[in-house]
Amino acid sequence: MNQESKEKLNQDWQNQIDKEKQEAKTKDQVYHEPTFSLFLSSVGMQAMIAMGKLENPLTKKAEVNLEQARFLIDTLGILQEKTAGNLTPEEEKALAEYLYNLRIMYIEEKK
Repeated sequence: MNQESKEKLNQDWQNQIDKEKQEAKTKDQVYHEPTFSLFLSSVGMQAMIAMGKLENPLTKKAEVNLEQARFLIDTLGILQEKTAGNLTPEEEKALAEYLYNLRIMYIEEKK
């Protein structure tokens, strides 16, 4: 894909998002925008589901898949490494706390 195509796609994307935001506002609805905190929460919850700490919303059962949990925790670790120096202090703290708590849960689950 050439640079011009990428720029057009990015502009089309932004136009679509702007349209959806305006539609939500017109309908007095909330437009949910992603945030770093929401992303961390999502991945953290997926890891807790994989460790059986939370019920799987699809099966309505607590199921353990430690390989998936480890993968998700390691993914957050990579994110921490790659975003070092680019996060707000609050985001850095939240990421560190998620990793600490998830790693503790994982180690306890492995025992």
